[in-house]
Amino acid sequence: MSAPQHRGAVFTVALAQLLGTSLWFSANAAADDLARAWGLGASGIGWLTGAVQLGFILGTLVLALAGLADRFAASRIFVASAVLGAACNLGFAFLATGLASGMAFRFCVGLSLAGVYPLGMKLIVGWAPARAGAALALLVAMLTLGTALPHALRALGSSWDWQLVISASSVLALAAAGLVAALGDGPHAPPPLRGRRGVQASVLQAFAAPQLRAAALGYWGHMWELYAFWTLVPTLLAQAGLAQRTGWSVPALSFAVIAAGAAGCLLGGALSQRLGSARVAGGALALSGLCCVVCAAVGERLPAAGLVLLFAVWGAAVVADSPQFSALSARSCPPQWVGSALAIQNSIGFALTVAAIALTTVLVERWGLRTAWLLLPGPVLGLALCRPLWRAGG
Repeated sequence: MSAPQHRGAVFTVALAQLLGTSLWFSANAAADDLARAWGLGASGIGWLTGAVQLGFILGTLVLALAGLADRFAASRIFVASAVLGAACNLGFAFLATGLASGMAFRFCVGLSLAGVYPLGMKLIVGWAPARAGAALALLVAMLTLGTALPHALRALGSSWDWQLVISASSVLALAAAGLVAALGDGPHAPPPLRGRRGVQASVLQAFAAPQLRAAALGYWGHMWELYAFWTLVPTLLAQAGLAQRTGWSVPALSFAVIAAGAAGCLLGGALSQRLGSARVAGGALALSGLCCVVCAAVGERLPAAGLVLLFAVWGAAVVADSPQFSALSARSCPPQWVGSALAIQNSIGFALTVAAIALTTVLVERWGLRTAWLLLPGPVLGLALCRPLWRAGG
């Protein structure tokens, strides 16, 4: 297959990732309407987000420890998961009646996303193994836009019922399934493994490799900050009064801040070809940590333009390291275990997001912008734990 065809396949997988991951924060885009309809506060919205994360954690653990991520074609798992996620998201929109039933449907959405995000990474590696850093940067850029997309739908359809805003993500996820079903797996995808014996031991032993372990530790530090930040963005923007101070709605500002991460990922992917994935990941982690400090220490005193700029830079930096850590992990792992190793790395990372989201959403109404202090340990520990890899410049 020619290079242009490879690039087209990578773009197709990335586009499918954008559409499929719009399911992730579909409920958060309708947070104000849900709060009114179900009597929820910021912590209630945090529980809905946490339910997605818990579902994702369980799903990735099952995929990894049962060896499913490497025993079946990645494209088949992706398609089935996107269709299931679309159905569960529709169930949340039209069948959920309160926080408890809503959390159950969101948990099922998270289970489904376990077959979309890490399997999307495996698909990318199967199409472009030699350019994993740049290709995964494009993939995570699309995931970031997918995360921001529900906020754009809310901003564009401000008069829509919240059920329609959420349902739009299901339509997009079905389109993602269609794209991957038509594309299939890449020519560099390893053949499916046969049998289950020794799967757990082999996958876990892979993390004994120093480079894989360092990349995973850096990734886990980054994850403490990332999803809590994405969850908090609408609340922090509203508390800072930026809608009144700028004339932009909170959904529009939220979309802009989160979508800035797509530009950060693409820039990081380009820089990784010159500087190496480790240096790019370390630099992005350091910059997002600096944004935490500025927001918490002086954010309340910044003018509107300065605060918007801070959030835009933070939105770009907070996710730019993610594809580089994943590329480093994929490069350091035996090829036959890439899918399972990435799934385990994702699972542990997302377990950390549940704690971060629960902690920050409980305190954000009292702490406001100072809640960023609670996000800072992620970048600091991530930098410290991946320091050998960063110095090596891999």
